[in-house]
Amino acid sequence: MSQTQTPRTPELPTTTVQLNHHAVYASDRRLSAEFLATILGLEVGAPFGPFLPVDLGNGVTLDYYEKRDELIQSQHYAFLVPEDQFDTMIARLEAVGVTYYANPNHTDPGRINHFFGGSGAYFADPDGHNMEIMTRPYVRP
Repeated sequence: MSQTQTPRTPELPTTTVQLNHHAVYASDRRLSAEFLATILGLEVGAPFGPFLPVDLGNGVTLDYYEKRDELIQSQHYAFLVPEDQFDTMIARLEAVGVTYYANPNHTDPGRINHFFGGSGAYFADPDGHNMEIMTRPYVRP
């Protein structure tokens, strides 16, 4: 842990089920963690065993885990982001030359969607994970 990071105080036991962390397989954990952190405006944490964490700020951590000898199976990760930061994230994608799409099938390049009255976009990370940023959560039946 770096000198600028404060250790997390363990929280009291929860009374509800919550996602705490999720391992994200990557061929290069540093590259993938830094890519996502850069796009979302976050920081990569200190290594924790074989994991390289990106703290999402809501108590959930994505723990990047390197798997160099296996094909990485693409997964989907959706991030609810502040509306006032969405355009900045799109600009970061453009700055690093990553195409974003209005739909999850990646057939509408360079466009965003307006699902549920918000803004959203999909893009691939270095290992082909289908990342989504959205300013409004999906309305579920």
